[in-house]
Amino acid sequence: MSDISGPVLVPILGDQLSHGLSSLADRAPDDTVVLMMEVSDEATHVRHHKAKIVLILSAMRHFAAELRAVGWTVDYVALDDPANTGSFSDEVARGIARHGARGVQITEPSEWRVRAMIESWRESLGVRVRMLPDTRFVCPLPDFFAWAAGRRELRMEYFYREMRRRTGLLMAGDKPVGGRWNFDAENRGAAEPDLRPPKLPRIAPDPMTQAVIGLVEQRFAGHFGSTAGFNWPVSADDAERAAQAFLTERLPLFGRYQDAMLAGSDTMFHALLSPALNLGLLDPLELCRRAEAEWQAGRAPIEAVEGFIRQVIGWREYIRGMYWLEMPGLAQANALDAKRPLPDFWWTGETKMRCLSQCVRTTRDNAYAHHIQRLMVLGNFALLAGLRPNEVADWFLAVYADAFEWVELPNVAGMALHADGGRLASKPYAASGAYIARMSDYCGACAYKVKQRTGPEACPFNALYWHFLDRNEGKLGGNMRLAQPYANWRRMDADKRAETLASAEAFLDTLVPADPSWAR
Repeated sequence: MSDISGPVLVPILGDQLSHGLSSLADRAPDDTVVLMMEVSDEATHVRHHKAKIVLILSAMRHFAAELRAVGWTVDYVALDDPANTGSFSDEVARGIARHGARGVQITEPSEWRVRAMIESWRESLGVRVRMLPDTRFVCPLPDFFAWAAGRRELRMEYFYREMRRRTGLLMAGDKPVGGRWNFDAENRGAAEPDLRPPKLPRIAPDPMTQAVIGLVEQRFAGHFGSTAGFNWPVSADDAERAAQAFLTERLPLFGRYQDAMLAGSDTMFHALLSPALNLGLLDPLELCRRAEAEWQAGRAPIEAVEGFIRQVIGWREYIRGMYWLEMPGLAQANALDAKRPLPDFWWTGETKMRCLSQCVRTTRDNAYAHHIQRLMVLGNFALLAGLRPNEVADWFLAVYADAFEWVELPNVAGMALHADGGRLASKPYAASGAYIARMSDYCGACAYKVKQRTGPEACPFNALYWHFLDRNEGKLGGNMRLAQPYANWRRMDADKRAETLASAEAFLDTLVPADPSWAR
């Protein structure tokens, strides 16, 4: 048992890098030890992209330096510390012993697995453990649960309107500015082939980040991805620079082209601020207010600003609420009984399907792909091919810099794969190759022909779309939003249906399962 006169130990996790963190708010530096831990259990829970590991470890080290600079005592356990046990629980126990801590105070974690771990500390550590709400979100979890209680449909659009009213963003009294809540219809433009979005600001790795890159390349050499050209914000100052560049250079055209895809233009007009938001380097509400100010000043159109704000205070907050509402069952959800293993090209990028090879390439090179690449190329393929939801979710969690389970799992299991049976989305986001052809330039140089439905040269998405509908008719046939596609399928000549299904099966038979060592 620790000395009753000892300090309080405040563990800060890798996605809690905010000076206004609730676990620090009522603490005094002379009676507190901040504990920060780089533990191998978290880097290998799934085999995270090397650049993602660099991002988190470097951001943690920069935040520790900031805390020390303003007077906090920080006990920092580095990954290569010989005494590092590699586990959160063991490192907290060692920290209590080192400092004679009389108690532990921590902000609630973002993931179910880690929360269960912290709950166990109350019995295992022998000191008082106090867990506080994470106040960095617009909607506290109890408020989300109250909103969800008794509702037959938990649709984001209605939640988003509540967040607009709560924050006052883009509101004129109790009405939305422009007379509409949603300008999504104006935000679906396809990109012209000669469109050249502005480059991202270069954030050159400083010596601290360079040291982390060396450590990760040595320690996690076999992990997916590259650290070459690492360009993620690792401090609040870096994140502020990235935010300002987005607001002034890319926000005006963000809305129009947010769904567009161009080969070789990996970031388009997207913000790429979600890793900084999810780590705690940026405040989401303040960022939205700054975007609103760009519209008020006439520098960005309403559709771009509304689209950005909807993603931050609407979708991001909604996804967090749905994660905690649906866990732990969401992690094993498989309403469509999808059983096919993840194909090897999800790791290698070696496929003749140009859209998929481009999306895997940018994922490998940047630990990034934008939301339509994730949903309508990678997620759509996983849905149509019937890939196992847990394997797809593990892949998304591993490879993207902004992926923490609270935001990744509902997006994958609910929105992309419909594995939750429609709790999150009213219909599966299933599409043929025509959607990808409309929204990208991928198809022109592809080995497959997007306008051909069947046969070895046909775009596989085309036959897979009908194969998906056919094999799931018992579960999805009554979905009113799929009434027209099912009517079209039933009207199709029997021989044509058989040919389509055979073409899909022939393609599925070519898929080679991924080497399990990539995932674990």
